[in-house]
Amino acid sequence: QVQLVESGGGLVQPGGSLRLSCVASGTGVVAMGWYRQAPGKERELVADITSGGWPNYADSVKGRFTISRDNAINTVFLQMNSLKPEDTAVYYCHARGGFWGQGTQVTVSS
Repeated sequence: QVQLVESGGGLVQPGGSLRLSCVASGTGVVAMGWYRQAPGKERELVADITSGGWPNYADSVKGRFTISRDNAINTVFLQMNSLKPEDTAVYYCHARGGFWGQGTQVTVSS
């Protein structure tokens, strides 16, 4: 049984930072990523990372977000800096094979 457990969401002011974590269990080291879904919008890719550590980013977050992973603890991180109100969404962890976490809310507001 594959499980993905996210943490690290919350409320932050514009320009602030948050770090999301996703711990995977029941799976080996596979490609993983972060998606987000804002109210009334479709779920979109934020960033993903191969099993070997190669990252890929949506244009909207390039230069502000960094995805990384620690294969020893099967955890993927998303460091989010210079946050904007338009980054407000539920952020979901995804693992290759169609597995999703439960989501964590990120709200950027003053």
